[in-house]
Amino acid sequence: MSPSVRRASLTRETRETRVEVDLAVDGQGKAEISTGIGFFDHMLTQLACHSGISLKIACTGDLHVDGHHTVEDVGIALGTALNEALGDRAGIARYGHAVVPMDESLVLCAVDISGRGHAQVDLPIPVER
Repeated sequence: MSPSVRRASLTRETRETRVEVDLAVDGQGKAEISTGIGFFDHMLTQLACHSGISLKIACTGDLHVDGHHTVEDVGIALGTALNEALGDRAGIARYGHAVVPMDESLVLCAVDISGRGHAQVDLPIPVER
């Protein structure tokens, strides 16, 4: 991969899910997302749109049980793809943050891409009925 092309594609398959991710860091913020969880698809689309990362994600999973495995495995696959696409991280600041008011929500996001994986999300995932 050329250093100027920051892109990764991968497939993650477990007993519960199959996730395919194609990510271009220097994309146009375009998204094609299909996880089977409408709200999650919306949030991933917003991530692509507001970050400028072009993102394709397709996931099939055991949604008849619940959305836990889908959300978890998409997160793992997305993080792995982003890590791969960033390569040696030349020219990238290690961390950043933003506070964004949108509609009736206030979002605080702090990101550290040091390579030590951790996520803390205070967001109830709505159950579609």
